Amino acid sequence: MHRTLIVLVGLPGGGKSTVGRQLARRLGVRFLDADTVLEERIGMPIRSFFELHGEQAFRDIEEQVLDELTRSPAVAAAGEAEDGKVHGLVLATGGGAVLRQANRERLQSRGTVVYLRSTPEELHRRLRHDTQRPLLQVADPMAKLKELYQQRHPLYEQTAHYTVDTGRPSVGSLVNMIAMQLEMAGVIPRPEGGAPGA
Repeated sequence: MHRTLIVLVGLPGGGKSTVGRQLARRLGVRFLDADTVLEERIGMPIRSFFELHGEQAFRDIEEQVLDELTRSPAVAAAGEAEDGKVHGLVLATGGGAVLRQANRERLQSRGTVVYLRSTPEELHRRLRHDTQRPLLQVADPMAKLKELYQQRHPLYEQTAHYTVDTGRPSVGSLVNMIAMQLEMAGVIPRPEGGAPGA
């Protein structure tokens, strides 16, 4: 029986939650969105917490939650899958999860990290009407996205075992690309009698 933790990292709006949910369904495992868990823990939207307490306080709680979610017993308990399927967890992280070295080290050593790489231009197109992401509530969101990309892209690359460009592919295509890479690497089993990614 495979027990596995697959972690998705990338900039805000890169599709981590959407792709993660579909990937988990495909593998027959549980899906968790770290930001949703964080909002339950802090009892308010992340944007409100940022405004009240600042980013540093948020990152402290985020580090604690990511540590809990990636511990082996938590990952093993997440696997309510049928026999023969992967037992484990697909975890979508917040865009800033890689800012702390402790998070990068834990994610990389405890799971298989996939970086969903998106350009600032793609993200701006997707997020221009989004009012919920605290870091983008600024006068020039495009400049902010470029700044976030410059700051975080090297950290995502340093943390990730695999990188997938989100570009124009559909969610289904991205899930296939990720599953194929994970199958070829032996992280998840290939479907019996199926080609990689089948």
